[in-house]
Amino acid sequence: MRYWWVNHGKTYEFEVPGDFLWSPKTQIDGSRSQYYDFMTEVEPGDFVFSHSEGKIRALGVAISPAYTSPKPEFRTKGSNWSSTGWQVDVSFKELKEPFEPQKFFDEIKPLLPEKYSPMQSTGKVQQAYLFEISQELFQVLLSHSDVKLTALGDLKPYLAIKDSQDEIHEIEITQRVNIGPLEKENLVKSRRGQGIFKTNVKMIEKECRVTKLSDKDFLIASHIKPWKDSNDAEKIDGNNGLLLSPHIDKLFDSGLISFADNGDLLISSKLNLEVLKIWGIERKLNAGGFSSEQKVFLKFHRENRFKV
Repeated sequence: MRYWWVNHGKTYEFEVPGDFLWSPKTQIDGSRSQYYDFMTEVEPGDFVFSHSEGKIRALGVAISPAYTSPKPEFRTKGSNWSSTGWQVDVSFKELKEPFEPQKFFDEIKPLLPEKYSPMQSTGKVQQAYLFEISQELFQVLLSHSDVKLTALGDLKPYLAIKDSQDEIHEIEITQRVNIGPLEKENLVKSRRGQGIFKTNVKMIEKECRVTKLSDKDFLIASHIKPWKDSNDAEKIDGNNGLLLSPHIDKLFDSGLISFADNGDLLISSKLNLEVLKIWGIERKLNAGGFSSEQKVFLKFHRENRFKV
């Protein structure tokens, strides 16, 4: 197990809610940077403290090694970065009480690495992306956070398992000759829920539309327009997804429920209403508003998947 410090800066609002790290592979001039190369050394189970705007704000555990991924939709931020880079999936938990590491610099300074240190000898935070820190420094930071050792296990993600009915599509992707290796890799990863699709959905959807559960470790990124019916762009479009609790995903994916454009829950006549009663799902429920982009995919779901 290794320990890391990431400076999220302006991308904090995307990367922590989206549960990922993303960096270019090289600097703007094409030269390598150890702070980007560190991404390739992160392994599942490693812990990551997130620093942004002068404070340690989140703690996460890596749930994937680094893989090549298109740059997420950071809007105006990172506009000068390359279009592809390294992505690491991380299960983040935001601290209830973010803290300033400078306030404890007397404890931190002796534990800083001699090379590639996240903080200068003056206590100023270095302007770079990813740093490896020692277990001893990790423990000091942990002691000043509101996360306790007994709670660290809660950071490990719940691996919700989707039906394997789309497995055949992964084989079809790898056999295609009209797209390159990178496109194949990204499409396969998005099908597995490990790549850019899940990242893009997390940056749009904050909780399950029905249960209101916001812990993303227990939610599934579910395609609205099914994978098999989507073109390559739609397969990884975050607007083509909802974060759903596993039992809600089962109903939605099976076409036993859907949503009207205004957010009203639609219930199929084929669904045994006893299921809703046992699961505590209100029949008259509004899931909230949808964007115009999401409504396009919901229209497809209602017309082609929903069992009226």
